[in-house]
Amino acid sequence: MTTVSAAVRTTVDDHLTTIERDRDVAIPLAVARGSHAWGAASPDSDYDVGFVFVPTDLRRYAHLEGPPETVVEEYGEFEYQGWDARTFARLLADSNDGAIDLLRSPIRYRTAFDPAALRAYVERTYNPMDLYHAWRGIATSNYRKYLSHHLVRSDDELFPILEARDGEYLVETDDGTTTVAADDDRFRETQTKPTVKRNLTITRAAMAARYLKTTGDQGDHDLPALEFESFLTEQAPAVFDADRIERARDLLERKRAGEGGERVGDAVGRSFAQPPREIDPDVHARAGPDPARLDGFVDDLIAAVR
Repeated sequence: MTTVSAAVRTTVDDHLTTIERDRDVAIPLAVARGSHAWGAASPDSDYDVGFVFVPTDLRRYAHLEGPPETVVEEYGEFEYQGWDARTFARLLADSNDGAIDLLRSPIRYRTAFDPAALRAYVERTYNPMDLYHAWRGIATSNYRKYLSHHLVRSDDELFPILEARDGEYLVETDDGTTTVAADDDRFRETQTKPTVKRNLTITRAAMAARYLKTTGDQGDHDLPALEFESFLTEQAPAVFDADRIERARDLLERKRAGEGGERVGDAVGRSFAQPPREIDPDVHARAGPDPARLDGFVDDLIAAVR
């Protein structure tokens, strides 16, 4: 089970109290995000904290300049990102992966609001189509940015290099492929950053997307566990072969051991890192959480700190 020390909990609570005072908000729910939440933290990992807040004075919602939708703070190795209750509910209505993961985090720092009922409701009603594309986007964009050998154009657009030919490059585009002359001064060749951490991020997202699609194709979308070790042990064998699972587990263990910055090349593979762009909406799309039901949970969030 993923845990943090009592000292870390005390520090986080002190920081949250400071945020409440400085931002004039109350925080009914705060949890671990990132590697600590999904079980990949190493001894030198930073602490990412996600939280939901409510303005102390609810009249701010009616003011011309309402309360902030987000709060971001950093205190050394502790990084905080918070959503106000209404923004959080809107994200859940859109089946946002970050908002759903906040509800599923195994490490909770503040629980004046108990998220169990909201989590159960969202896990029953989320839109698989939205989650699939979120995870696919994480996998493809990170692969393109960090693992694929690429050209970067003057406007910072990236083009993975498929083949270096005499005097030109064959590169990948959103619509297929094209060639770029080697002496085209709008482009420069850049180095990749194929570290354990980047490979793990891409592997986890690609596996989540593919798992959700495959279980949906089989008739029942199964939400991948947030804790990656649990996913690899309990769910992944139904969809992936042993080699893929062991490669993922090796990356996870190396990340935990503090080797996240070590270069390992491309341990994912271009094809696997790019789940299908199109999936059948008749199979994978549904309405998502009901806004009226979410409004009721917003009322509960507010009541928890009133």
